[in-house]
Amino acid sequence: MERVQVREGLPTEWSPNSAGADERYDWSDLLKTCAERTEEMHADERGWVGLDETEEVVFALARAVEQRDANTAGHCERLAFMGVSLGIALGLDRASLLALYRGGYLHDVGKVGIPDRILFKPGKLTAEEWAIMRCHTVRGEEICRHLKSLCTVLPIIRHHHEKWDGSGYPDGLRGDQIPLLARVLQVADIYDALTSERPYKATYTAAEAIGIMRRETENGWRDPRIFLLFTRLHHFLIPKVGGPGGTESSLLSMQQSLVSLQHSMASESAALTRSERAVA
Repeated sequence: MERVQVREGLPTEWSPNSAGADERYDWSDLLKTCAERTEEMHADERGWVGLDETEEVVFALARAVEQRDANTAGHCERLAFMGVSLGIALGLDRASLLALYRGGYLHDVGKVGIPDRILFKPGKLTAEEWAIMRCHTVRGEEICRHLKSLCTVLPIIRHHHEKWDGSGYPDGLRGDQIPLLARVLQVADIYDALTSERPYKATYTAAEAIGIMRRETENGWRDPRIFLLFTRLHHFLIPKVGGPGGTESSLLSMQQSLVSLQHSMASESAALTRSERAVA
């Protein structure tokens, strides 16, 4: 299989020097469950996430969407983990990482209005059913739009089904027109969907899922830089996510893995700096 052709001007290597590792902050804190986060905010209204009652309702809606289907159990936690991990490797700031964390929970909140006959249909959707399904991105944005604290998450909700070549929805954005955070979470979302059972498909192995995503990237559907980074992180980190289920033990494993990634990036960066100084 051919290598992904990365566009000129985009990095072809993941550089630990630009990975954004910050030893002053424990990024695994972002992987707390929604319930844990909400409980903390009740105890400390000045907390940095600051969920109010309306936000709690929105997050509850998102969890309700996930819990409608047993096959998607733990989907939110896994997306939060993968999205934040990719964000750290890209060197994104804390606000962007928080948006990815929240986006893991809220990206499909608009599916709350999709009928079960469409959402769980085992066969191919009709044109009319597909039009209804595609509306979930816009509906999700509308649900969250009035909350100022979620403004950074809105682009993720609306645009996580856009495609690099402009053939996605709802707005047909292409390339860098697609918000970066939407492109990041999209890769995590696709991988998790492929490696989980769905009414319309069986579970793919990790290797099969990566192969499918590589072909889609070669066909112009995915950001080649984000996909390349995902493949570089995959063997080290993503298998720690575990299978569907989202148990507390698997969440703990995710948190420990993310801390290991943070320390690994910091160590590699320090080693590279020492090497550069020695050469100089």
